[in-house]
Amino acid sequence: MKTETVRIGIVGGGLMGREMASAFARWCAFIDLPVKPELVAIADPMEGPRNWFKENIPTLELAAESHTEMLAKGNLDVVYVAVPHMLHESIYIDVLEAGCDLFAEKPFGINLEAAQNIQKAAEKNGRFVRCSSEFPFMPGAQAAFDYVKSGKCGRILEAVSGFHHSSDLDPTKAANWKRQSKTCGEIGVLGDLGMHAFHLPIRLGWKPEKIFAQLQHGYKERPDGRGGVATCDTWDNAVVHSYAPQEGEDPFVLRFEMKRLAPGATNTWFFEVLGTEGGVRYSTSNPKTLEIFERTDKQYWKRTDLGFEMPFKTITGGIFEVGFPDIIQQMWASFLMERAGLLEDNFSCVTPEEAVYAQQLYSEALKSQASQTQS
Repeated sequence: MKTETVRIGIVGGGLMGREMASAFARWCAFIDLPVKPELVAIADPMEGPRNWFKENIPTLELAAESHTEMLAKGNLDVVYVAVPHMLHESIYIDVLEAGCDLFAEKPFGINLEAAQNIQKAAEKNGRFVRCSSEFPFMPGAQAAFDYVKSGKCGRILEAVSGFHHSSDLDPTKAANWKRQSKTCGEIGVLGDLGMHAFHLPIRLGWKPEKIFAQLQHGYKERPDGRGGVATCDTWDNAVVHSYAPQEGEDPFVLRFEMKRLAPGATNTWFFEVLGTEGGVRYSTSNPKTLEIFERTDKQYWKRTDLGFEMPFKTITGGIFEVGFPDIIQQMWASFLMERAGLLEDNFSCVTPEEAVYAQQLYSEALKSQASQTQS
């Protein structure tokens, strides 16, 4: 089988940049995948992250202090960018203007206007662009998505999609750029976690008619990591209530939850849909377990344990469990296969249109919170 090698550069050598590098390093786990990423460049202003890539990535050719230097010298096909939200628009557009395809991090710009500008730049330059959202690549998420698409729920009564974690419960945790609107955006947790919650509903075609948002601040001050105190003004928890239309029926209740302060939740993505004929629910807090509701003469919730059932086949045996590094790798396989025109019926990453639509919903949520009315 002929394999296409894709030259990749990363802007931002922090947590997610290193996670992506790890996914490329384990690419040999795939079976007969006709695309292969080769990480050849990193751009980060800090010496420490650059050194990590130099020490751990044997294919690396360039470690640059700036993304402009990397774009000028890297001879790249694809660039992945993981930087604070206020930098998305300028760097994403620079990548596109340099003639590279883009794998963007959420939320695709600090606000709606930035997201729209990025989309226009992608269209102007004719580049392939997708946005990161890994949790729908969990086997349970895929199974739940397929179940809902099949129509087995009957008339949908309600659905909830969300992402919870609890690391911000600790008041001694130092503030970072995600705690201030000037760097994270006024949308706060909506931008940080929203794509996780909105990806599947948007892909299912659920477009809310009305929105009522309840947003919460966490701690107003945190240590700044330098012996002082930093003001924190971003929204930390968000619950967005809405109605979503369904053909020939009344709208159903659709709720989104995004929380940085969710007691007991380490890092939990969940999705549940209930209907008159059936239902499905899945949560990464029980990553092997899929639950399906059946209504016959009696009512049952049926539980099944899932194995390593991934969209793109790997050497890993089906009896094993899926973890975060696996779904990151599957997401990249989807991106590269779609870019090559080989995705077929497999699940795809977030499109620019979907990312911009999510930003529209975040904007409506802010309006609702400000007025405490439906938007």
